[in-house]
Amino acid sequence: MKEHMMSREVAKEPRDLSRLFFERVNAGDVGGVVELFEPDAVSRFPDGTLAVGHDQLRAAFEELVASGVEFSAVDDRPSLVNGDLAMTSRHLPIGDVPVEVARRQADGSWRWVLDWANVLTS
Repeated sequence: MKEHMMSREVAKEPRDLSRLFFERVNAGDVGGVVELFEPDAVSRFPDGTLAVGHDQLRAAFEELVASGVEFSAVDDRPSLVNGDLAMTSRHLPIGDVPVEVARRQADGSWRWVLDWANVLTS
């Protein structure tokens, strides 16, 4: 998948992360997806595997993009914000409920720190 060489939009609000994630996955922009996460972020996938840090996240999202998955509009829930931390979530059309913790960055943008792809799975 081709990486975008131009400057990418940053999440100005925690809720922006979800929109940017799905836009970038649908566009095959793995590098852009990884940029939505802090360098040491942890993501738990529906099969229970963990990806820790940008290298493992990149590998996992390369597989996701290569699978040909395409996301449609999702039902984002309002973010729960406390200072520089926020909890984001949504209800996907397939029934999954991802939940994430985002942190405000020094430049005022937001990135995910923790990501659980579907809290309905154990």
